[in-house]
Amino acid sequence: MSWQDKVIAAHTAVTDAVSHGKRLKSERYFVWQEEGRNDLEANGRHVEKAQRGRTNLYTKLEFDPWKDEFERSLDRHGLTWRLNSTQFETDTDFWHYEWIWEVRYA
Repeated sequence: MSWQDKVIAAHTAVTDAVSHGKRLKSERYFVWQEEGRNDLEANGRHVEKAQRGRTNLYTKLEFDPWKDEFERSLDRHGLTWRLNSTQFETDTDFWHYEWIWEVRYA
């Protein structure tokens, strides 16, 4: 399974309201974006490869259950992650959660 497939599967296990890189016209959705690699190099070779990225959840629900579901899904699909921030956007009334994740691949 490619790193993209792992990332997509972690998101779609929660919902199909998922986009790669752009906002959706919805009151509840995820957006994910890859950000670069974090490879382990030895003797001039990339001996382990990892892709880093970020996921944002935009929701009108104050305590959205998708947050916890998504974190469990990241674990199940083998991604390492951390919740980077939680914000309330007063101009849009969206709760905005942001995760940083990383996934190993061959």
